[in-house]
Amino acid sequence: MNNIENKRKSKVLFASITAFFAWFAILFQLYLTEGTVINFLSYFTILSNLLIALCVTFSVFLSQTKTGIFFSGISVQTAITLYIFIVALVYNVVLRGIWIVTGWQLIVDNLLHVLNPILYILYWLIFASKEKLSWKDGVCWTYFPLVYLIYSLIRGSVVNWYPYPFLNVTNLGYKKVLINVSFMIVLFFITGLLLIAINNKFRNNKYSSSK
Repeated sequence: MNNIENKRKSKVLFASITAFFAWFAILFQLYLTEGTVINFLSYFTILSNLLIALCVTFSVFLSQTKTGIFFSGISVQTAITLYIFIVALVYNVVLRGIWIVTGWQLIVDNLLHVLNPILYILYWLIFASKEKLSWKDGVCWTYFPLVYLIYSLIRGSVVNWYPYPFLNVTNLGYKKVLINVSFMIVLFFITGLLLIAINNKFRNNKYSSSK
């Protein structure tokens, strides 16, 4: 009983920290943003961090609500892990340095692209209920980024603004951008399969140790 209670307290504490930094980074970035709110919400980084904030807040502190039950599902939590991992990977490998940021913006950038991804991935690894996932879940998880990428291209062609350089049709042309989009979807799918394998490995180990 003590172990269960200690784990629950640890989960609540870790969730509180994760939720705080997620909400803080989103709201502070909104405060610092000079563009429109629509542009702000058109960054995959913001959407992924918002999913973290909503997931942790509802699944831990409002778990009995319909939204809490939704965000408590292992498939949903793993999908969010996938999205924020790709955010961190692409930003730190490809995009870091393209935009020169200083002061508070530098701090918020690192919260959104480094600290929050680390916190949520650790939360998923340690506290998420590891139920069996299949490769079909990995396919479903690509729908959200695919819709986002299509939205970004359509909206960009209308307002002539793209959230990321690799989606900028004006500079790169449609052929190059479509290659980039295809690469991103493949990256989401392959990484999703890796997360499924990790989840199922944790689940199998837990099941074996309980026997």
